Amino acid sequence: MSMDEMVTRYREILEESPLEQAAKWKANHPGSKVIGCYPVYTPVEIIHAAGMLPVGIIGGGNRLEIAHADSRFQSFVCSIVKSTLELGLTGKLQFLDGIVFHSICDPARNLGSVFKRNFPQLLVEYIHFPQNMASPHTVNYLAAEYQKLKTSYEQLAGRPITDENLRKSIHLYNEQRKLMRELYRIRRETPQNLSTLETYILTRIGTFIPPEEHIAGLKQALAAAGQRDERPKDRIKVVLEGSFCEQPPLELIEGLEAAGCYILDDDFLLGWRFFEQDIPSEGDPIRNLASAYINQSVYSGVKHDTRERKSKHLIDKVKETGASAVVILAAKFCEPALFDYALYRRALEKEGIPHLYLEFEEKMWIFDKAKTEVETFVESMLFD
Repeated sequence: MSMDEMVTRYREILEESPLEQAAKWKANHPGSKVIGCYPVYTPVEIIHAAGMLPVGIIGGGNRLEIAHADSRFQSFVCSIVKSTLELGLTGKLQFLDGIVFHSICDPARNLGSVFKRNFPQLLVEYIHFPQNMASPHTVNYLAAEYQKLKTSYEQLAGRPITDENLRKSIHLYNEQRKLMRELYRIRRETPQNLSTLETYILTRIGTFIPPEEHIAGLKQALAAAGQRDERPKDRIKVVLEGSFCEQPPLELIEGLEAAGCYILDDDFLLGWRFFEQDIPSEGDPIRNLASAYINQSVYSGVKHDTRERKSKHLIDKVKETGASAVVILAAKFCEPALFDYALYRRALEKEGIPHLYLEFEEKMWIFDKAKTEVETFVESMLFD
């Protein structure tokens, strides 16, 4: 299968019925369990080591009509909270055996309680991630949180989660993340050969299928990308930030590129690419996972870490990639992204790095305004 054929096939799945992929997997594996993972980050290795399939529950896209969830939340709540509840209320999450939430923001915290009350058949878990990353007790605390999750999933799966199984799962997800990092490296170094949309689609499909299957697809995609030799277009090189939780529609990502941007790096689907180095598999695997979150994970607007200025990672990313500008693409009503933007703007202006701020909603389907804003920004950069 060629790269174009693979991306077209995956795009059709993502636009029409991505959750059906997980439902089919469950139907083909009688007795198996499926656990939904609300963004941003979940230690999927624990779920996989129990013989269960972790599936990204990352909203419902812009083809899902919100008919029931609007009456359960305020109007000033982000789209992904409403679309996730809509999926549940309309029976599209019936194949799930459990779902795990964590401390992204206040609406996400509340959504966990709403799910527990409305869907009693689901095992609803909640991870309290640490808020003091500099404490010497942080690793022990998070390891205890993971141990509670492990015990709960052992009961659901009806089998123990052995250290050996955990090590195998850590090794497997290390390979998956390594291949995704390679995908991003190719796009960063030769963006004319691999578009942001292609990278996104190839990454997003991995949130619905077993990692073994995704790894095979990534290897095929990387081989195909390595054969391309396209001529660069007259575009500006940018870094995109702000879409770490709610995901923009595919058409919006496509439009940003078409408007004249080579996006060298982004924070799309950040929780599935949360580590820049492999997690050690030797020793205590639960403690290794906890330590990796504290010491090896990438920056995220929903991870409170006072050990480094919030804007430093963005400035460093611009300099390391050689980008000439930043596009802040934040979900409407996303408090973490909006709080971060106040700091980003000050730092970018101090460094003399041009930036464009855009807001989106998962359910949006008109993109002309955003495309025009990007085109104007690109022209101001190219012809200044």
